[in-house]
Amino acid sequence: MKHLLSIADLSRDEVDSLLATAEEMHDVQSRPIKKLPALRGRTVVNLFFEDSTRTRSSFELAAKWLSADAINVSAKGSSVSKGESMRDTLLTLDAMGVDAIIMRHAGSGSVAQAAGWVKASMINAGDGMHEHPTQALLDAHAISRHLRALGRGSLEGKRVAITGDLLHSRVVRSNVLLLDKLGAYVVLVAPPTLLPPGVETWGVEVSQDFDAVLPDVDVAMMLRVQRERMSGGFFPSEREYIDGYGLTPRRLALLPDHACIAHPGPMNRGLEISSAAADAARSIILDQVSAGVAVRMSVLYHLLAGEES
Repeated sequence: MKHLLSIADLSRDEVDSLLATAEEMHDVQSRPIKKLPALRGRTVVNLFFEDSTRTRSSFELAAKWLSADAINVSAKGSSVSKGESMRDTLLTLDAMGVDAIIMRHAGSGSVAQAAGWVKASMINAGDGMHEHPTQALLDAHAISRHLRALGRGSLEGKRVAITGDLLHSRVVRSNVLLLDKLGAYVVLVAPPTLLPPGVETWGVEVSQDFDAVLPDVDVAMMLRVQRERMSGGFFPSEREYIDGYGLTPRRLALLPDHACIAHPGPMNRGLEISSAAADAARSIILDQVSAGVAVRMSVLYHLLAGEES
């Protein structure tokens, strides 16, 4: 692997290898001293043109726990705010000899474009409404650990409902691709106004009846309503959205006993997910956060460990 740009670029063997390494890295988080020497001497840059808490922090921790030097660059505090182009910013960082650039940008396809400009390894931390590959990997890692803890095996054959603002989500695209590779069945649930164009070609089930879907799922994954990307009426009111697609206490009771609740965050409590659901014993939301560090350690290890400087 030279870059991680899209789940579509990964073979099933590469996915299995990344998740297996993540399982090993997960143990590091419970150690008193959370350090491995694998990436000593390497330099990793977090280049974020959009705000982030979980993704940027977990990549920074992942790099540091692998003994790499981690640098955070925010567009708001960089020469980008003075008018410098994205390309010139990337070329400047690359000229400094960094080994990997983790990039988030509002433009779909921007990270793949950047990979053609630099020698460093590029990692897609979210490009517009396109993909977020490490989020899908960490979701699969957290769900798999939950299933194994219950003695229910792997994701193979499991049914995953992804519900919410699918139109503006990069998470849903990566998750659909990855869950398919892992043999899971996906059902997408959203009002028609929040379904992505061409979703009928994705090879997944699509429903507008959340109540009918819930009794037959192994995972209920809720996605945030991205109000900052909305410029118009995508649903009549918040109350009507909650009534149709919120994971309310009433809907919580519709889930099978073994089913878990996931959310990539940040959450709009009281909108797409109630506090009763977010804080339920079956919620793996904090497990997803923990899985994020392990998975991103795995990605950095696979991209950078053992390669010549």
